[in-house]
Amino acid sequence: MKTIIIGGVAGGASAAARLRRLDEKAEIVLLEKGPHISYANCGLPYHLGKIIPERSWLLVMTPENFRKRFNVDVRVNHEVTAIDRAKKTVKVLNRQTGTETEERYDKLVIATGSSPIQLKLPGIDLPEVLPLWTLEDMDRIAQKLDAGAKSVIVVGGGFVGMELAESLRHRGLAVTLLEMGRQLLPTMDEEMSSLLAEELRLAGIVVELGATVSAFAPADGGGMTATVKDGRSWTAGVVALCVGVKPNSALAQAAGLETGSKGHVVVDAQMRTADPDIFAVGDVVEVVDPVFGGTTAVPLAGPANRQGRIAADNVLGRGRRYEGTFGASVVKVGKLTAASCGHTEAKLKSMGKKYQKVYLHAGSHAGYYPGATTLHIKLLFGNDGKIYGGQVIGAEGADKRADVLATAMRAGMDVRQLAELELCYAPPFSSAKDPITVAGMIATNALDGVTTLAHADALPEDALLLDVREPAEVTQGTLKGVVNVPLHKVRSRAFELPKDRQIVVFCQVGLRGYIAERILKQLGYNAANLSGGYLTWKQFQPEKWIPSDEQISLATTGSEGGPSQKEKGKKKKGQFRKMVIFLNPVAAL
Repeated sequence: MKTIIIGGVAGGASAAARLRRLDEKAEIVLLEKGPHISYANCGLPYHLGKIIPERSWLLVMTPENFRKRFNVDVRVNHEVTAIDRAKKTVKVLNRQTGTETEERYDKLVIATGSSPIQLKLPGIDLPEVLPLWTLEDMDRIAQKLDAGAKSVIVVGGGFVGMELAESLRHRGLAVTLLEMGRQLLPTMDEEMSSLLAEELRLAGIVVELGATVSAFAPADGGGMTATVKDGRSWTAGVVALCVGVKPNSALAQAAGLETGSKGHVVVDAQMRTADPDIFAVGDVVEVVDPVFGGTTAVPLAGPANRQGRIAADNVLGRGRRYEGTFGASVVKVGKLTAASCGHTEAKLKSMGKKYQKVYLHAGSHAGYYPGATTLHIKLLFGNDGKIYGGQVIGAEGADKRADVLATAMRAGMDVRQLAELELCYAPPFSSAKDPITVAGMIATNALDGVTTLAHADALPEDALLLDVREPAEVTQGTLKGVVNVPLHKVRSRAFELPKDRQIVVFCQVGLRGYIAERILKQLGYNAANLSGGYLTWKQFQPEKWIPSDEQISLATTGSEGGPSQKEKGKKKKGQFRKMVIFLNPVAAL
């Protein structure tokens, strides 16, 4: 049996390797229109920032090595221009010689991937305005930087844009990041993403949100000027475009294969198209949304690799199923790691879904063991406890917690089962109650009516706001119109509070607020706890809340009741300090 695979990199190369491991006698032809079949496209920003020093490190497998290891007929610089389903042939253009041939197949795997969205703007074709998607794109940008460019404008605030901005700043360049939306990174909700924008600013990167580029033009004295719709402009030596991608599905569409509303190839659970002898994998396909059903498209390397493997199994009739993509992802932003899986709150709203949410700010490991940092967690779930998604940001352990959450979602666990997970514990690594299980406990309490959660973006207008922090904390900032009764005085002063009015209790991160809520409820008061406390409320505020004269990374460590040991004693007269306080899970819930 002869299998032709169109495209390499994640999906195509994975399919070819898996086919050979399963069938030594199979005839396998891999046709790639570019010069490389397997390279680390996720590493491109890091090479430009000289974090990955050698270009050769990005070449995961050369065509020659792939041929030798897997006995695959690898043909680079060969582009498939047409598929004839009736004849079961493909037309192949040799891009080096210009000759065209025809190849017969028994099975066909389409792994044509995606390509950058083409902006139609004045100046888009200028030589200093360059996309970043392939190795060749990276080389062109590197040439400009090596020639002496000292500043870069990065257009687009998704994964690649943020990674590139940070990497170029690491290299010592002046960097401006322009994002047309209200936030960076659409896999995060806006209030969570605000932490990432602030972290980039602390690194010295100019971050401009709501900046829709309208034109590029040569700048007086050299370089490029990017102008946005409101008339503002920025100048730099190079402009790097990181504005998202679209599926390369024209070949499949021309062959009459079904595509979805956004152009992705439609496949079944076995990665098979409407043609039983043609499979498709990677960025070019749409897949099942395992949370709600329906379809979604997730252009990530991990899913593409798994899809290639499953398609290879099914080429050989093994009956493997792809169960959909939760979109588990992670990105490094300054000293922070941002990880997520499942749906965001914004997506749930757009789908018209009912949901609940929990915010948590917890230590990455036991607070008494040195070096603990703050984890910011958001958990989204249904009224039945089903987990819809989650987001975790922190300097240590964010990916670990998001991976646990992704595993729980794949296993079909709900928030009650999440709360009961047995995870590894020792003081240097976690707390006796791991933050991700604590999130499950809070969600369970909410479902059971043990706690009533209020949220910073929807505070009841007629509620009494009760701040149960210490007076010294309140002086650093609080909500308008609050009553301050420290937690240790709530029992003795409860008589001062009204019973005919809802009371929203809050502290710094939610723990003391929860304790006060439980006290008041059992005394007959209508009380709710502000989820995530004052720290979450700050995330929703548009102003910059880190003082400019004392810039502290959001990765700063801390403990219940005050700043980190590392930061103690550094406060200057007239300054205030952002207190990083996280819940001690041992005492919670």
